[in-house]
Amino acid sequence: MGGEPGQQDRIVVGVDGSDSSKEALRWAVRQAELTDGVVRAVTAWEYPPLYGSIGWIDAPQELAGDLKGVASRALDDAIEEVVPPAQVARVHRSLAYGTPAAVLLDQAKGADLLVIGSHGHGGFTGALLGSVGQHCTQHAPCPVVVVRSGHEVPDHGT
Repeated sequence: MGGEPGQQDRIVVGVDGSDSSKEALRWAVRQAELTDGVVRAVTAWEYPPLYGSIGWIDAPQELAGDLKGVASRALDDAIEEVVPPAQVARVHRSLAYGTPAAVLLDQAKGADLLVIGSHGHGGFTGALLGSVGQHCTQHAPCPVVVVRSGHEVPDHGT
């Protein structure tokens, strides 16, 4: 990939704990292994909007620890499940507050590649690409790879 000479390629991958995001993580780690790059595994978290008697309101601040903890565990579990022990040192975890698309686009600044799964935990299962994936492919500051779940990651002959 196109980094500066002597500089490791940086691959950003979105991880939400879904099967599709785990496939994306698996693909990103394999690509990093082939290019001697590093992977930044990114999970976004945010407060769910609540509707009250005065309209839409923010969730209570005491939920922050719980929501952030759930997101952190999902990221850790995905890394533990997918990343081979010999490749764990390549993977740097990042937990960020915000919408998934905004967080991924921000983290992709300066990256060589953004890797996303075709579908996360929400949306329409019949669609070819989820809303986060669609937004990222249209606005990313670097090339984007969309990994479909249920497909084998090729060995690339090694």
